[in-house]
Amino acid sequence: MLSCSGSYYYNGLCFLGKKNTRYCGDPRMQCPYCQHLETKVIDKRDAVGRTKRRRECLKCEKRFNTHEAVEEVRLRVIKKDGGREDFDRDKLKRGIEKACEKRPISTERIDKMIITIEDKLRKKGKEVPSTFIGEMVSKELKKVDKVAYIRFASVYRDFTDISDFKNEIKKLVRT
Repeated sequence: MLSCSGSYYYNGLCFLGKKNTRYCGDPRMQCPYCQHLETKVIDKRDAVGRTKRRRECLKCEKRFNTHEAVEEVRLRVIKKDGGREDFDRDKLKRGIEKACEKRPISTERIDKMIITIEDKLRKKGKEVPSTFIGEMVSKELKKVDKVAYIRFASVYRDFTDISDFKNEIKKLVRT
């Protein structure tokens, strides 16, 4: 980490004594135009789990955005065969998007489902069974869209013939 005289440290980051100015060796905070390390925050917006900051370089005065998120503990998935792999948020999103294809479900709603599922997975622990993930996705899709739920269930539960579909639809109609 770079340091300078007159600076102070907070959470491992080097700050100058100037208001809203950050100085550190983290290359993500460098100006993308001139690579200068001093920037000031012009605007800050908080969203679910993320913070967006509008910054201005103190040297070239160009503006750029940075996105900040809490670094969370790596989540592991226990596969049906007992193997383990890192949790892949994109894989979860692709599966949900495939089930919701050509359905009146917004991208924002899909993102909310993913956040809800991820929160429940993290509360469960560092390692979660893939079957638990499948059940969580099924629950969320059932709340949002019955057709998307049936699509997902047909793949997740490995439907082999039309009777599997009929049985699942009968369960849906009863609830």
